[in-house]
Amino acid sequence: MSWMADSHPAARRSAASSPMRGFAVHLLTASGTALALLALLEAVREHWSMAFVWLGLALAIDGIDGPLARRFRIADELPNWSGETLDLVVDFLTYVFVPAYMIAASKLLLPLAAPLIGIAIVMSGALYFADRRMKTEDNCFRGFPALWNAAAFFLFLLKPSPMLAIGALAMLVVLTFMPFRTLHPLRTRRGRPFTFILIGIGAALAVFAVLRDFNVPLEVKITLCAISAYVLFSDTVIRVLQRIKP
Repeated sequence: MSWMADSHPAARRSAASSPMRGFAVHLLTASGTALALLALLEAVREHWSMAFVWLGLALAIDGIDGPLARRFRIADELPNWSGETLDLVVDFLTYVFVPAYMIAASKLLLPLAAPLIGIAIVMSGALYFADRRMKTEDNCFRGFPALWNAAAFFLFLLKPSPMLAIGALAMLVVLTFMPFRTLHPLRTRRGRPFTFILIGIGAALAVFAVLRDFNVPLEVKITLCAISAYVLFSDTVIRVLQRIKP
């Protein structure tokens, strides 16, 4: 009967490992707040490229913590801890709040407009995250999905005139509340393999741009803009074409 006695400690270790594993995934998600703080500290020093490095790491973590949570059924293992709420807190910091500061402090907008744009970004982002309809039934985002880290990236990449920058950012604030669909880069099924390829190319070019302190050839900028436009508007274009198709 010794084999039966030996099995009990193993079972207890296995039972204990599941909550510990689940909490480790929550810690991974929560590490995004630390990366947000590091990005903000670099932005305050106007070390813009390094700020984007930390935001990029936060983006990478955001891409893997969800699949890990679903794989290990964290919601069942730790019912008293809301991974969804934790994820929203981290996302608001890394996708909205820190990028809003970077945009407002970039000196790429008119001085009077910069704080107003920053306020519009954080308020619209907060409302967007509170909207229960932010995701559609086919795993698209509804409206502009508060990707202000990407908007900040393109602001530093393209460095448009202040008036053009203000107009584009204001338009994105308005698009936050518009009923069009934006592709989820990982979960939207329509054209998923092609989307994966484009996202991979875009990620590589974005890393290249940050490492070069945004001093990259025009072709790189055009490619990144094209990929961004595809993610934002391709679903809308397809739906319009389907409606007008005879």
